[in-house]
Amino acid sequence: MERFSIAVVVLLIASLSGLVSGGRDLTGDILRLPSEVSRFFRGGDADENGSNDESQGTRWAILIAGSNGYWNYRHQSDVCHAYQLLRKGGLKDENIIVFMYDDIAFNEENPRPGIIINSPDGDNVYKGVPKDYTGEDVTVNNFFAAILGNKTALTGGSGKVVDSGPNDHIFIYYSDHGGPGVLGMPTSPFLYAKDLIEVLKKKYASGTYKSLVFYLEACESGSIFDGLLPEGLNIYATTASNAVESSWGTYCPGDYPSPPPEYETCLGDLYSVAWMEDSDIHNLQTETLHQQYELVKRRTANDNSVYGSHVMQYGDIKLSKNSLFLYLGTNPANDNFTFLDENLLSLKPPSKAVNQRDADLIHFWDKFRKAPEGSSRKVEARKQVLEAMSHRMHIDNSVKIIGKLLFGIEKGPEVLNTVRPAGQPLVDDWDCLKALVRTFETHCGSLSQYGMKHMRSFANICNAGIQIEQMVEASAQACVNIPAGPWSSLSKGLSA
Repeated sequence: MERFSIAVVVLLIASLSGLVSGGRDLTGDILRLPSEVSRFFRGGDADENGSNDESQGTRWAILIAGSNGYWNYRHQSDVCHAYQLLRKGGLKDENIIVFMYDDIAFNEENPRPGIIINSPDGDNVYKGVPKDYTGEDVTVNNFFAAILGNKTALTGGSGKVVDSGPNDHIFIYYSDHGGPGVLGMPTSPFLYAKDLIEVLKKKYASGTYKSLVFYLEACESGSIFDGLLPEGLNIYATTASNAVESSWGTYCPGDYPSPPPEYETCLGDLYSVAWMEDSDIHNLQTETLHQQYELVKRRTANDNSVYGSHVMQYGDIKLSKNSLFLYLGTNPANDNFTFLDENLLSLKPPSKAVNQRDADLIHFWDKFRKAPEGSSRKVEARKQVLEAMSHRMHIDNSVKIIGKLLFGIEKGPEVLNTVRPAGQPLVDDWDCLKALVRTFETHCGSLSQYGMKHMRSFANICNAGIQIEQMVEASAQACVNIPAGPWSSLSKGLSA
């Protein structure tokens, strides 16, 4: 992953310097509840034959894109596709809650104004999508309030929440950038894993669902649940990657299949299009969560090539016996299309995919390459690439210097790069982690969506017992000069 990112940066620098020309060449403990609450969850699993009691309960869904900016087109595109899938499956708008910044469809960069596609030959997935929470209303607090059904905690938006009951089934799908223990948002602060898990535990304690399924698209997304999501909450989660690797964008410029030539951005994410394109064609009454997990895992791994990640599952794995119909409904047009485990049909992985953290560079590079010589568009694209690379180098170097100041030249890299065994949470003290991030951003500038990759380093500093005063001193020494901040959403910080 690191080698690929470095290669991209080197080639872009060389290209912009005139050295390369031509086309693209970018290679907790479980809550103990009183019996009157926990009784609501008896019988929520599939029986030994995998069948479900589907006669009761309402399907609810929360769809959230955690980014903004045209270079992040794929996240809102993913969410819009998911909405269309749910509507065809029979869910009502009143039971689908959509969070997205909504700056893509009519963005000046969009070659088809008012239209969003999630695949090269795909239909317009933007049509009819509810504008529940857009712009500055896409916040962590509103997301949590929607999960909990707490209308009084909302600030802005449509006011729609998951007003579920004890027999209901909830589906949550999130698509964006992430890092160890953290998920991005288009507004500050970002979302920390510990806070999300506490909200899910609180939802369980309220007795207001029978089962909950969470699909998560983000880099290091496994770290959001690994060692944090306990069994016994009737929650089943799958993630696009494990706790230590990136997830991948797909249908990107220069790949095969690639987007239409007028597009200069990735249209989707590999894990996301895998589960949605599977759901688009199958009768979801006959396909289980487990069957989809296995199919998506194979497609996202991309034949174990460098362009892929390891899809993971967490929580109450036994819920994976349930049919997808319980959460997504099913398109009546697919009634005769039974899932066959060995038949992947046209659901093949692309020849390549793009590291999520490099997708912005792919966009700016393609924009630069296609723009006419001497045009303002070419100048703008060049500026965007150089700002992005400058920001990356500043963040990477600052974190390395802080590690050496705190632990010494030799030991610093070892401490920062330590990975805890699977099953252990990222950090022992989440308040310490948040405090260290705030300290870094105060002295060194925003981490941004790229800098989330360094969250494990900050967690390791906390786990090593470093005090906030020491972090303040090291950050102040490491970040004497801060480059000019990059554009809008890339400059969003993790702290409030």
